[in-house]
Amino acid sequence: MINKIDKAYKTIGEVVKILDLKSRSGHKTPTHTIRYWEKEFKQIKPKILTGNRRYYDKYNINLLKKIKFLLKDQGMTINGVKKLLNTRHSNDLDEISNKSIRTNNLRNKISNISKIIKSLKKIK
Repeated sequence: MINKIDKAYKTIGEVVKILDLKSRSGHKTPTHTIRYWEKEFKQIKPKILTGNRRYYDKYNINLLKKIKFLLKDQGMTINGVKKLLNTRHSNDLDEISNKSIRTNNLRNKISNISKIIKSLKKIK
């Protein structure tokens, strides 16, 4: 078993939270999405230990972030993402996707602040 002191490895549930993946119904954690991406994208190689438990290192988590960005934010197809990841220019995506992820986080924070301000105005 991987020593959890080594923070480099995350469980599939932790990766779902890091990627902020949501199921359509909102009830179940969509770990199936990551498992599906593993089948489609051979570059994703988690450590699979006893009981088929998956553990993801920083490289695999960053790869999953890139895949999510291209599929969900950029609206690319699985085949399009496969082609892009297989090119030499795939590292150029890191900078673009990281900026987009930061922008989305900022957008979410602004939205939350706006909701708080509205609720505070109602209290007066």
